[in-house]
This record gives sequence, C-alpha cells and structure tokens, in this order.
Amino acid sequence: MTHEEYMREALDLAKKGMGFTSPNPMVGAVIVRNGEIIGKGYHKKYGDLHAERSAFAYCDANSIDCTGADMYVTLEPCCHYGKQPPCTEAVIAHGIKRVFIGSSDPNPLVAGKGTQILRDHDIEVTEGILRAECDELNEIFFHFITTGMPFVTMKYAMTMDGKIACYTGNSKWITGETSRAHVQKERLRHSAIMVGVGTVLADDPLLTCRLENGHGPLRIICDSSLRTPLCSNIIKTANEVPTVIATISDDIERISLYEAEGCRIIKTSPKDDHVDLYELMKTLGSEKVDSVLLEGGGEMNWSALNAGIVSKVQAYIAPKLFGGSGKTPVSGFGVPAPDNAFMLENSRIVNIGNDIMIESRVKKCSRE
Repeated sequence: MTHEEYMREALDLAKKGMGFTSPNPMVGAVIVRNGEIIGKGYHKKYGDLHAERSAFAYCDANSIDCTGADMYVTLEPCCHYGKQPPCTEAVIAHGIKRVFIGSSDPNPLVAGKGTQILRDHDIEVTEGILRAECDELNEIFFHFITTGMPFVTMKYAMTMDGKIACYTGNSKWITGETSRAHVQKERLRHSAIMVGVGTVLADDPLLTCRLENGHGPLRIICDSSLRTPLCSNIIKTANEVPTVIATISDDIERISLYEAEGCRIIKTSPKDDHVDLYELMKTLGSEKVDSVLLEGGGEMNWSALNAGIVSKVQAYIAPKLFGGSGKTPVSGFGVPAPDNAFMLENSRIVNIGNDIMIESRVKKCSRE
C-alpha cells in the first residue's frame, strides 16, 4: 500500500466519529510495520481516547510491539493536556520511527509544536499526506478553533426553476429519499440545527436526527416576538431534545411558558427588529457550539447571509419544475446589482439519487 492508501484508511476511521467528537476534531490513526497494519484507532467521542492513543491501546491489549513502526494520522498529534494527555508523549513512548500527517493543527496550543516535539525526539515526520481531504474532514473544527464562531451551513432543497415550495406553500417533498437521508447525516455532523419561526409555523418540524444510533442536535428557533406555538412538535419535545428560542422579546410571562416546557431562552439585541444573528453566533460559540445547520426559509437565509455568519451553502436540486410564484431559497430585499452578489467559491457537484447537490463555500469579503 502507498502512503496515500494508509492515510485513506485513517480517514475512513476518523469519519466514524462524526457527530460525537464535537468540539474536538475527527481523527483517525493507523500503525504500520513492514507493510502490514498492526494497529488502528480513532477518536470515538468527546473526552475519549484520541486516535493515536486508541491505536496504541489496541496494540497494547494484543501485546503488539510498535517499536520502529510507522504511524499515519489525519491530524497533527496534540502536545498539550486537555481531556486527554498529549499524544506526542504516547508516540514517543511507543518507539514510533516515522509519522505521516494529513492536516496541520491550527489550534494555537498545537500549531506545529506537535511535529517539532516529534522531530526533537528523532522521529521522522512527513506532513501533507492527502491534506485536502484531511482538511475538508475537519473544516468545522478548523473554523471554530480559529474564530470562536460556529461554522454555519445554509442548506435548502429546490427545484430546477429555483422553488422551495409550490405557490400553495406545499413543499413535501421536493427531493428524493436519498437526498433526505443525506441531510440526516448533516444533522448528525452539526452541533445545532436552526430555523426561523416561519418554518415552525409552516411545517411544524421536529428537527431531530433520525439516523440509527444518531443523536439529536441542539434545536434553535429564531423567534423575535415569541410566536412559536406551545403545541408545536418542537416545544412538546423540548424536555427530550435541547431546545433554544432566540428572541428580542421582553414578554416575561410568555418567556416563562416556554421555559416551563423545557426551552432555554437566549435574548439578543434587536437587529432591524429581529434577532441579531451575529450576536447569537457569538453566544453559541462561547458555549462550544461549533456548528449550525441552517434549515430556514428564504427570509432567514437572507438575514443569515447579511449577518455574515454563513460559511457554506448546500443546495439540493431536484429534477422538477414548479413554475408560478413559489418561494425561493433566498428572499429578502435582494442585492441591487450583480456586482453586489454574495460570492461563492470552491464549488463541487455531487449526484445523490435522482437529485444533485451543489456545495460551495461563501467567499468572505467586505460588503460596505
């Protein structure tokens, strides 16, 4: 096997931790000697063994000597104490000869220090093996650790003529089952899912992850004037699934009704008579919510783009045409000229069943 093939094995391991390691990264590790994989591990959940120590634990439990072996790890080994001790210490103690790394760690506590410690102990280090794939795996972690703000993915489903609902408001279902299953994986990957009150009033969703053994993300409703019905599915299940209502309302009596149902209220400053989404993201980031999947309607999407909080856009496109005056995925006032558009970059197209998904990063630039 090549270096890339071993690293891809480590990547496949890392992906098993999706949805469970937040706010830590997903990491996989493979130990190789004489062309044979003798140990492997991954970071299974937050607070559990890191990937390197998980791989060593397997070797130790099976009396496998790692002296002189190679290690392939998707992210630079940590060199500081957190929930777990430094992985660099374990690599050194187990006599690893060479370490092949996918991504460098942007965490200021690591950021090159891990690789330097290994080199200082005469361990050969090679960086950048499948770096693009390893970086993409942890785009949420990289964004959060460097900005302190959640990585926000704006997701919507639309027809080929750009409609997210018929003129009647009916939107079930635009995309097929395969696309909807893909969305469930995105819900697992993100720490929170956010909608506006308009979506709650129109669809009465549950906003849960329906994957087997998956866990529900934090649910956030942006509801400036507290219009969310107490009989809605989200409120009725707030004692089972963590639920936040973000508002600018001072109605103490109304707030107490939601709190009695198990909801948490986050108040922000008003922004054009609505929730200040940037302030909300700062609050969530301070509470280690590293990612938000935005599944709102056109108005919510417009507000999020204007607030500058969107990192990525996922458009699921079905081979259908609705015509008429159906709703579009981004509404609001719109931009006055093409030069004022929100620019996207690094786009990729994925076939999902009969649908396609276009995924793009939002190009950050000044909009003054």
